[in-house]
Order: sequence, then C-alpha cells, then structure tokens
Amino acid sequence: MTVDQDAIPDDDRAPAHEVSTAALVGYAAAAVALVGWFLFGLLVQRQGFVDSFGESAGAGFALLLAVSVVGTVRSNRR
Repeated sequence: MTVDQDAIPDDDRAPAHEVSTAALVGYAAAAVALVGWFLFGLLVQRQGFVDSFGESAGAGFALLLAVSVVGTVRSNRR
C-alpha cells in the first residue's frame, strides 16, 4: 500500500518563521567566541586538544540550553 499524497496539504502548513538578522549575528558571534575559547585553551593554556574541545563543547551546550530556555519563555508569552 502506498500513499501518493502528503499527510498535510500545502494549504494547511504553518508558514515558516524567518530568522532575524540580529539572531544570525548573535549565532555567528557565539560561534566565533567558541572557536576562540577552543584556541585559547589549546594554544595559550596548553591544556591539550581533548580538554580544549570538551571545554568549548560544554560552553556551546550551555549556550544552546540558554537559547532554548529564552525561546520557550518568549513563545509562552504570546
């Protein structure tokens, strides 16, 4: 048995929200900061690749958590 049509017609789909320029600039700044944090740990503090990567990955996950919490709070206000 095959289905030749979409489960949700094109007319009923919610429009995609565009990402603002400020959000894109913020994401780019966060990415540059995380790469800088990695390089600082690796080259200046000489703590090794794995430790530097783990530290910057942890900071990245903390930023993702903060963005998620802020997005949830903002969407619940509407």
